[in-house]
Amino acid sequence: MTESSKVGSPIKVSVETFYVEAQSEPEKDKYVFAYTITIKNHSLCNAKLESRYWLITDANGKETEVEGEGVVGETPTIRPGESYKYTSGAVLDTPVGTMEGYYMMRNEFGAEFKAPISVFRLSTPNILH
Repeated sequence: MTESSKVGSPIKVSVETFYVEAQSEPEKDKYVFAYTITIKNHSLCNAKLESRYWLITDANGKETEVEGEGVVGETPTIRPGESYKYTSGAVLDTPVGTMEGYYMMRNEFGAEFKAPISVFRLSTPNILH
């Protein structure tokens, strides 16, 4: 599990990644990855996840930006000390890549803030040492 949050953010994001071999087709340059994100609220007030931004980069340097409302069709409100967990996925043209980004959050007083997600690696098993 990768702890993927910046110091000072009241929201801590951890990431676990998986290669989905059954859905991948390496001979067609299609590599499917799943990732499970856990978002923990370390602040003293509720935080609602309103939108997300991802920068996905494959080993060829191809960058894909993904933006949208919420995550997996939800805009969860996370109470102080509680966590929200979800699983999603990405498809790359290469067996290795990275993802990074942020969540736009809003606290119960209406203030918006970014919860940064540090870069994490997507890779097929045994490709990196």
